[in-house]
Amino acid sequence: MSTPVAVAAGIGRAGRSGVLIKGGVHLENLGKLRAIAFDKTGTLTRGKPVVTDIIPVNGSRENVLQLACSIEKFSEHPLAKAIVEKAQQENVEALEVSDFRSIAGYGTEGRIDGILYRIGRQELIESAGVDSGISKTMEQLRGEGKTVVLLGNQEGIVGLIAVQDEIRPNALEVVRTLRNMHVKVAMLTGDNPRTAQAFARELGIEDVHAGLKPEEKIRVVEELEKRYRAVAMVGDGINDAPALARATVGIAMGAAGTDAAIEAADIALMGDDLSKVPFALHLGKKARSVSTQNIVFSLLVLAVLIPSALSGMLTVAAAVFFHEVSELLAVANGLRAGVG
Repeated sequence: MSTPVAVAAGIGRAGRSGVLIKGGVHLENLGKLRAIAFDKTGTLTRGKPVVTDIIPVNGSRENVLQLACSIEKFSEHPLAKAIVEKAQQENVEALEVSDFRSIAGYGTEGRIDGILYRIGRQELIESAGVDSGISKTMEQLRGEGKTVVLLGNQEGIVGLIAVQDEIRPNALEVVRTLRNMHVKVAMLTGDNPRTAQAFARELGIEDVHAGLKPEEKIRVVEELEKRYRAVAMVGDGINDAPALARATVGIAMGAAGTDAAIEAADIALMGDDLSKVPFALHLGKKARSVSTQNIVFSLLVLAVLIPSALSGMLTVAAAVFFHEVSELLAVANGLRAGVG
């Protein structure tokens, strides 16, 4: 009874605070964590990026925005939603798109008037044999902490769209709190390394892994587990789902997270409040500590009662009585895991 009571009390306490823990083993694993990896977009940021720059390369600014929103209206990615919202603000109507396809970790593509357009990371456009020729502009935008989305076709790049997301108000405080708890903090993102570094500097995160595809996030999580043994992954998107499932503990942003991320995760933050992450870790450590106390206490009681009963110092009835009392004490101590 020593461990289940503490676990049940801890899970109940977490649920009342907006942290859904899917099982006792995940609460126990929280108490073991020595490192935690955060996804960037939608996790450390609000997940509501805005378009800051539209730079035409072949065509007009309005044409770039129209082509981009026409394809991105089918995507659920936060960057895609930002482009569609920008088009709506400027009353730009979307064109008819066929053969739409989402390329996980890279971007999207679709045909407009028979021409195949791709929008997303630089690698996606270059894979079509396109030479950007505008790397200086891209590097300048990335140095400002902006994510650069390229729009292109078989003939070359049509334009650039720079998008910037806002850091969550309590993200910096959460990172500091985790450091004070002696937990290593890392950031995983599909963004360009320069954009990621500019963003990480604001949060004081030194361990940055950028330019990652979904399968590469799994590799980074495995590397962190080799160094720190128990690692948590916090994410919100479909691209984070594989890493969430692979980590010792997967934590999904419940409100902003995709169904795939929530399903793959072991824990969901129902209010998307990052401060619940250190809260959950503290709760896991407390539940683990209380369980250990109960186990040690129970073993000590048995170590005293069994020899006493066998030697005749205590009657069997007295030994049973003291044992039952000790169980009640263990239960009462276990309930502390759900308090405070």
